[in-house]
Amino acid sequence: MIPLIDPKLERYAAVHSTPPTALLAELEAYTKVHCQHPEMVVGGLEGGFLKMLTRLSGAQRVVEIGLFTGYSALSIAEALPDDGELISCDIDAESAAIAQSFFDRSPHGHKIAIQIGPALDTLRHLVGGFDLAFLDADKTRYVSYYEALMPMLNRGGLLVADNVLWSGRVLAPETDADLALVAFNTHVDRDPRVDNILLPLRDGVMLARKI
Repeated sequence: MIPLIDPKLERYAAVHSTPPTALLAELEAYTKVHCQHPEMVVGGLEGGFLKMLTRLSGAQRVVEIGLFTGYSALSIAEALPDDGELISCDIDAESAAIAQSFFDRSPHGHKIAIQIGPALDTLRHLVGGFDLAFLDADKTRYVSYYEALMPMLNRGGLLVADNVLWSGRVLAPETDADLALVAFNTHVDRDPRVDNILLPLRDGVMLARKI
């Protein structure tokens, strides 16, 4: 991922933000050493942003598409009430096992339920009523995920989608993923069901609130 912000400024922002818990810091370090594509971990700033959104929105039920090693899920779970619920969908059992090993060590891990399999299939079998949805998976399916998630969100619920600036490639799209993210950003912006804002946080975050 090509950084969209000067790394020195990003470090400055991190230093002037509430730091992640020790377990989250360990999870990020483990991912960087042991996993392919460690750049996929959301990291401290975005994890802190997700945690803040969870707290500010008073979310109790959350659905996530794209678990990887669990940093985003654990960040959100730390802000959920003790009886809160986060359902995380992924197709990679190996990375999910890493995530679960860290959830098992967290006092918030009991709030997270991992569902292995194609996310669109999983969503068809879930009961709606979610307060927050986090999308960070196959970019070519973003519009499909979005349309599956919107009916499941409560009124006033938030949908957060990661990587929507795609290292700047949305300005000159060439690949299928590039074009899919351009289409997704346009789709959300034109959707009368939501208010939205695209934030240049890390690799771009789309925040949409269901009206």
